Amino acid sequence: MMRTILAAIVLAVFAVPVLAQDPPPTASTRGGCGPSEAYFDVKTNKKQHPVAPTDSGKALVYVFEDIERGPTMRVGLDGAWVGANKGKSYFFFSVDPGDHQVCTNWQSGTFKETSKRIGSATTIKAEGGKVYYLRVQVYERSEQDRNVKLEPVEPAEGQFLISASAFSTFRAKN
Repeated sequence: MMRTILAAIVLAVFAVPVLAQDPPPTASTRGGCGPSEAYFDVKTNKKQHPVAPTDSGKALVYVFEDIERGPTMRVGLDGAWVGANKGKSYFFFSVDPGDHQVCTNWQSGTFKETSKRIGSATTIKAEGGKVYYLRVQVYERSEQDRNVKLEPVEPAEGQFLISASAFSTFRAKN
């Protein structure tokens, strides 16, 4: 009887820390992306080119899609979607200092399984008060062969892309 109680106590001591751990990320949220079931409605405005003021405690990230008739590209940060672009457009968001995974993924209701595999990710080491510019480029070799690249761009190029791109606004689809 005493051995059974002792065994139960030892088992509980080792099991509790395992149960308290966060679950591992799902396959769709690795690399910074959000859940694959999320979709956005995106509107763009070619007449607006807003910029955000920098905050000394946060970093600012601009994300550009640099293809005129491009698909809707979702943008994720650390496993959650933060917005989307469509066509030659951009949006921005702020982040806390530190390492962050940023992901982009082609949103498609028609080609759901294919679109999950069309994306790119990068890691940024954000510093408070700094501005980061990322460009999503979609390369089409054929309708069945698309490649996406998410790459940092120089600040001067980022400023140019703000002036040359439409501003994206988005809302989650239900």
